[in-house]
Amino acid sequence: MTETQDLTALSVNAIRFLAVDAVEKARSGHPGMPMAMAPLGYLLFREVMRHNPLDPTWPNRDRFVLSAGHGSMLLYALLHLTGYDLPLEELKRFRQWGSKTPGHPEYGHTPGVEVTTGPLGQGISTAVGLALAEKKLAAEFNRPGHTVIDHYTYVLASDGDLMEGVSGEAASLAGHWKLSKLIVFWDDNRISIDGPTDLAFTEDVLGRFRAYGWQTLRVEDVNDLEALRKAIRLAQLDERPSLIAVRSHIGFGSPKQDSPKAHGEPLGPEAVEATRKNLGWPYPPFAVPEEVYRHMDMRERGRALQEAWEKALQAYAREYPELHQELLRRLKGELPPLPEEPPVFDKPLATRAASGKALDLLAPRIPELLGGSADLTPSNNTKAQGMEDFSPENPLGRYLHFGVREHAMGAILNGLNLHGGYRAYGGTFLVFSDYMRPAIRLSALMGVPTVYVFTHDSIALGEDGPTHQPVEHLMSLRAMPNLWVIRPADAYETFYAWQVALRRREGPTALVLTRQAVPLLSPEKAKGLLKGGYVLEDAEDPQGVIVATGSEVHLALKAREILLGKGVRVRVVSLPSFELFEAQPEAYRKEVLPPGLPVVAVEAGASLGWERYAHKVVALDRFGASAPYPEVYERLGFTPERVAQALLELV
Repeated sequence: MTETQDLTALSVNAIRFLAVDAVEKARSGHPGMPMAMAPLGYLLFREVMRHNPLDPTWPNRDRFVLSAGHGSMLLYALLHLTGYDLPLEELKRFRQWGSKTPGHPEYGHTPGVEVTTGPLGQGISTAVGLALAEKKLAAEFNRPGHTVIDHYTYVLASDGDLMEGVSGEAASLAGHWKLSKLIVFWDDNRISIDGPTDLAFTEDVLGRFRAYGWQTLRVEDVNDLEALRKAIRLAQLDERPSLIAVRSHIGFGSPKQDSPKAHGEPLGPEAVEATRKNLGWPYPPFAVPEEVYRHMDMRERGRALQEAWEKALQAYAREYPELHQELLRRLKGELPPLPEEPPVFDKPLATRAASGKALDLLAPRIPELLGGSADLTPSNNTKAQGMEDFSPENPLGRYLHFGVREHAMGAILNGLNLHGGYRAYGGTFLVFSDYMRPAIRLSALMGVPTVYVFTHDSIALGEDGPTHQPVEHLMSLRAMPNLWVIRPADAYETFYAWQVALRRREGPTALVLTRQAVPLLSPEKAKGLLKGGYVLEDAEDPQGVIVATGSEVHLALKAREILLGKGVRVRVVSLPSFELFEAQPEAYRKEVLPPGLPVVAVEAGASLGWERYAHKVVALDRFGASAPYPEVYERLGFTPERVAQALLELV
């Protein structure tokens, strides 16, 4: 065995035992996968990937996504050993309060973590968005002799990732789009929590991926580094995305090898000692030989790679100065100036149609704005005028046809926004937000500014009936931390809602839009949406307040007229966004909703949650019905008379 081979074996075992020791110290975690896949991790981080531990945000780095996020100690060990800002003390604090080593990797929390991967299937699906962003940016900015965007996205996925339906949706799109720089390693260990995978998973996985349009390869032993190298080279040469099935042994080298007990619990002191003997590791917990640190340190190599790229970028800037400036602007996430004034609307308009007109205005001015729909483009109005369809033959196209794949759409949008260079949005019906909820939740957790365009927002979609009429969805989305939900009342509020969504960089925004036409408000008053809630109509010394969102704002205005006829002075408040309103100073909120005044809320959705603002709620705590929407509204009690009566009972 040569010295290099010795160092390789020593380094692979160092990765294994950092994982074992961290899980053991925490008395919690998943040691089995890191022990098995340490050779692949070593190969990727030390030989294959172009990355710079000194600058984890270098734009042209290769991305690594640990879709099997439960094996997080594999990633933390690799980041620590290769020189990222993740000291050994943080590995010793694995899964503890405030540490940089949480149970599953978290984007923005640990240097070098590209994606928050918790629910299985999300990592590989988000990686499709990362690879798509690379393909599109390369098509936009690379020029003959000047390749400034050129990197791979590598994914380590488990059996569970490939069982989850979202990964199938995303993989189907990746094959259709020919994302050749997406390379997925499947940890084929044949073990799940319940026992052998063949209890529930006996399909021909490679055959399925070939049918998706992927290249498929197999490596019979993860410890065979030369076989891994060969498979990676073949993957890099193919025009298709690649799935490499890698046979491994969970808990490699331990008495619990190939057992479910190696998956989600510490090995235990006796098994740890036996593993140290089996693998010839004489070192105490968390001890790593200095020669391993020297061998694994990627800082100088990473610096050299980045400096070479920056030199190439300077040459690019000399020949293509405007393109260079545009690329830098987009990679920084700085939007060009947004139009301040809305388009002119001259008749009642569905807010979904108004959203389409806002996109017509925004898309030409924001070249990084791209989006699509889950096969509902004519209904969602998500395709701006002049937007061309993206395809492998037209990578410059900015419109994405996701097909009926809401779940994958959400994850792919997150990947596009995480990569940098794009602001991505996607549309479907509000009721189908249920299908993409895990991706929405992760965008909120990561602080990714994905924009969700949810149309057909209430029982007012009418004849399609209760299967398609959302009831609980508004409040369930409002319950999600760091997601801003905006339900505009008219075309002008919709324009300002898009301004809020695009200017927001700290998290996602859901635009909730009507199918039916709604009357126009004053453009100047509608600008109040920028504060989340505002006084739309007032009275001198009001006796009560009606607060509403979306189409029900117009119901509130009609109720006000009834009450004025009865001598009751009423204020109407449009409250399109709870979250944006709560972000305003307390004095402003009290000015809009004065304490002590009786408040009635009206919204064609669940009443739960309105108690924070209202004393009585005209809402919907049952499912809808199939009928023309005016009849549905009337029969379910959404009438001006009922709203007026509700306030009279308080006054």
